[in-house]
Amino acid sequence: MDISARHVTRLTAEIGAELAGRRDREVEQRRQRQLQPRVPAPPEVAVVEVDGGRLGTRQPGCGPGIHQPQPKEDKIACLISMDSHEHDHDPQPEPPPPFVDARRVQRLVQQIKSQSPLRDDEGAEVPEGAAGAARAAEPWRGSPRPLVRTCVASMAKSRQFGPMVAAEAQGRNFYAARRGAFVADGQQYNWAIWRGYFRDFEPITDFLHVVCYLYLSAYAAGGTESDRWLRYVRWLRCCWQGQVGEVLDELGEAGERLGPIPPGEEADERDPRRVVREALVYLRNNQARLDYPRYRRAGLPVTSSLVESLVGQFNARVKGPQKYWNRPGGAEPILQVRAAVLSEDDRLAQFFAERPGNPYRRRMAG
Repeated sequence: MDISARHVTRLTAEIGAELAGRRDREVEQRRQRQLQPRVPAPPEVAVVEVDGGRLGTRQPGCGPGIHQPQPKEDKIACLISMDSHEHDHDPQPEPPPPFVDARRVQRLVQQIKSQSPLRDDEGAEVPEGAAGAARAAEPWRGSPRPLVRTCVASMAKSRQFGPMVAAEAQGRNFYAARRGAFVADGQQYNWAIWRGYFRDFEPITDFLHVVCYLYLSAYAAGGTESDRWLRYVRWLRCCWQGQVGEVLDELGEAGERLGPIPPGEEADERDPRRVVREALVYLRNNQARLDYPRYRRAGLPVTSSLVESLVGQFNARVKGPQKYWNRPGGAEPILQVRAAVLSEDDRLAQFFAERPGNPYRRRMAG
């Protein structure tokens, strides 16, 4: 049977809209406290990781071509059941070798910061290539083992996205898990979602982003190449071992030595004064979520590498030099199909099996 590409596009949009409708109904059921878990037994460890990507959008209704292009953020959540053990002591008190390998750290920083080392973390996107570096830097002795992953993705604002993630967590019985973690970078909307829907989960700031800020600020503070690297390693060890206060003190001293940015001056993103100040603000704002030794003892993840890898998998379908989606919600249906494909619970096959009009659906006897 020959099917045109345009017909496939229409079918995909139709299926994506139906999946979005099912998602929204579950959100409403949860709001009314009527949503029942579809997984009877809760996982031992429930982990929610949240991040965002970027895709191109255009103004619709203006004829052929790309009109008024704008980058927009698609929010992505990764919900993973995990298997891990709790420990009486820190299973890895020293940073893993990848974090003290100069070449690998430099590559990691370049990838996470998208080749623009000092871009504001608000809305920052981890490119596809960062997934491999993040995954390589993740392992530590006793780290939790992922079991089943499901996904939530949307172009919605964080106020609408939070209930979507909460409904998925409710469906997977995550709220009954004995241990839970919410892992994200320092963006404020991530922690608004945590406060609103996952307060009983351990809040953890992604260690990979901390590495980036430490590396860039250690080099911005000046000195010889050897001085800068040794400073980074010292700060890295302090943060890995939960001694963030020592790093904050040294960053404060470096900021005083470099001097403030005068009012009205436009500081380049590579300006050492700006780099040090941004690192100081980031660590200070997230200090309560940087107790990594305690997280490792509890058998919880300390990086958001799984969702960063997932962002790359979404980007492979929705992002590209010739891909522009109509605003505001042109990409929403394909995000739902992509989320169903990337979820590891066969939800797309089940959706088609239960979809009205499916010729292969088994009908119950009357």
